[in-house]
Amino acid sequence: MSLSLNEYKVIVESAPNLIWRSGLDAKCYYFNKTWLDFTGRTLEQEYGDGWSEGVHPDDFERCVKIYLGNFSKRTRFEMEYRLLRHDGEWRWINDIGVPTIDENGEFTGFIGSCLDVTERVEGLMLKEMAQKDGLTEIFSRQYLMSLFDYEFESAKRTGSKLSVAMMDIDKFKSINDMYGHLGGDSALKMFASVVKDTVRQNDLFGRYGGDEFVIIFPNTTVEEAKKIVDRIANSLKKMVFKIDHNEIEISISVGLCELTDENSPDEMINVADKMMYENKKNK
Repeated sequence: MSLSLNEYKVIVESAPNLIWRSGLDAKCYYFNKTWLDFTGRTLEQEYGDGWSEGVHPDDFERCVKIYLGNFSKRTRFEMEYRLLRHDGEWRWINDIGVPTIDENGEFTGFIGSCLDVTERVEGLMLKEMAQKDGLTEIFSRQYLMSLFDYEFESAKRTGSKLSVAMMDIDKFKSINDMYGHLGGDSALKMFASVVKDTVRQNDLFGRYGGDEFVIIFPNTTVEEAKKIVDRIANSLKKMVFKIDHNEIEISISVGLCELTDENSPDEMINVADKMMYENKKNK
């Protein structure tokens, strides 16, 4: 037994999802009660392009581009954007739109179904924030060391190679003293950018603290790791860094350690750290 049109309407109107529908002109002409209750607006206000007034300004261009791009191709899309709730709070919405056809197989527009996924999105954002250093956008110390633990145990178990590099920026205090903390922050970001562009895809790079950084090289001997570190040092020499229109030089001191008899990642870090300071004293 099939449902009548009125029965479909009842289901759609009472659905927990926010539902919309558009016609051949890509304008939206229907929003269910759940959508209207969410936005606190009338159908007349949402009609046509009115719904877009509730999209966050930072998401608007991307949102419209995805919608119109898929509308022109008549292909399904899924996107997430912030939509203003009736209480003034921005909520993350997962919006899935699919093309509709009539009984003759003719394209009639799109229908979409939306869910509030704010908690999931914000949870992922918090997770990413915990994994990344806020200044340089590379791995944070805590997350880097958790990855190091995994690589260390894997190398011990399989007998594969594992190397680590400890490095810091030479005379970083002088940069801070001359240009202030904002200048020092700029130097750290510029340095991190060079390293990210130089290390391999499987290498793990993070900020250990202050101007100290660590690179973990899975399946890599210390000789191979040294070649990568040398490329980083050479790249730094060739680059011109500017702080407040002043050109500065950034160089590094590095210590390396390859896994042999060490019993923990911390022991490998300590070996590399001691070598780094020996190299710094000899400059």
